[in-house]
Amino acid sequence: MSSDNIYNNLIEQVNKIFRHNRQGSFKTKERYLESMKRFCKFLAEKYRLEKLANIAPKHIYAYVEHMQSIGLSASTIKTDLSAIRQYHDQMPNPKHKSLPDNRALILQRRSFGKVDRTWSNREFNYMLSKAWEAGRDDYAAVIYIARYVGLRIHECFRIDTATAEKALKENAITIKGKGGKIRTVLIHEGARMVLENALAATERGQKLFVPKNMATDIAIQQLQNFIIKYRDNGMRTKSTHPITFHGLRHTCAVEWYEALRERGMDEKEASRQVSRWLGHERPDVTRIYLAALKNSSNL
Repeated sequence: MSSDNIYNNLIEQVNKIFRHNRQGSFKTKERYLESMKRFCKFLAEKYRLEKLANIAPKHIYAYVEHMQSIGLSASTIKTDLSAIRQYHDQMPNPKHKSLPDNRALILQRRSFGKVDRTWSNREFNYMLSKAWEAGRDDYAAVIYIARYVGLRIHECFRIDTATAEKALKENAITIKGKGGKIRTVLIHEGARMVLENALAATERGQKLFVPKNMATDIAIQQLQNFIIKYRDNGMRTKSTHPITFHGLRHTCAVEWYEALRERGMDEKEASRQVSRWLGHERPDVTRIYLAALKNSSNL
C-alpha cells in the first residue's frame, strides 16, 4: 500500500473520531483536526502505520523530534500533542493505554524574544534561487509574500483569485488569520508584482498557490519540506537555529519596526503597529518577532 493510501486510510479513522467528538469548542476541534492530519502524514510516510490504535510512544518521541527539527515552537508542539492525546483517548482498544507526557518529552518552555529566527538576505536569496531552479515559481512567490507582507504560511496558501484581485485594486491585502482575526496589510511593491503574476496563471475561483485536486495542508507541507531540504547549505554560519518558513514573518516584523522608527515613531507605538500588522495584540508575542533587535527587551 502506498503512503498516500495509508494516509487516506488514517484520515478516515481520524474523521470517524472527529464526527463523534464532543470535547472542546468548535475552533479547538478544528485546530486539533489539522494537528491530526499532520501527524497522520508523518505516520504514513515514516512508519507506514495503518491503524491509529497502534500509536506507540516511539511514534510520539519521533514526531516531537521531527517538529523540533523544522523549527516549530514549543507551544505549537504542545498543542499538537494535546490533539494526539485527545484522539488517542477516544480510540477503542488502543494498543498502548497511555502516551508520554510533556515532562517525559522534555519540551522546552517558550521564551519570549530570546531567539533570532529572522532570515538573512543570503538565506532569503538562496532559497528563492533554489525555488526558481526547481521551476517552483509558486514557492518563490509564497516566500516573497511572507517576507514582505508578514503572512503566516496558511494565510499565504489561503489567497484565492478574489482576494488577490481585491488586494491589487486596494494596494493592501485583507486576510483572515489565526483565531479568525481579520487584518489588512499594505502590499510591498515587489509582492504586488508576485501577486499579479500568480493571478495571471490561476484559474478564477482557485487558490493561487494550491494545485487543483490537492489538499491545502499537503501543499503547505510540500513547501516546508522543500525549505528543510535546502536550508542547511544556505544558512549563515553563525546561526544555531535552522531557518523555518515562519522566520520570514520575523524578518518582516523587524523590517517594519525599523522603518517605523526611522520615520520618527517611538518604540512602544512602533511595536504596537507591528503587532497589529502581524495580527497580534500582546506585547510579549511581538517581542518574539523582534528578538533580532538588540533593544527588543525594552519594547
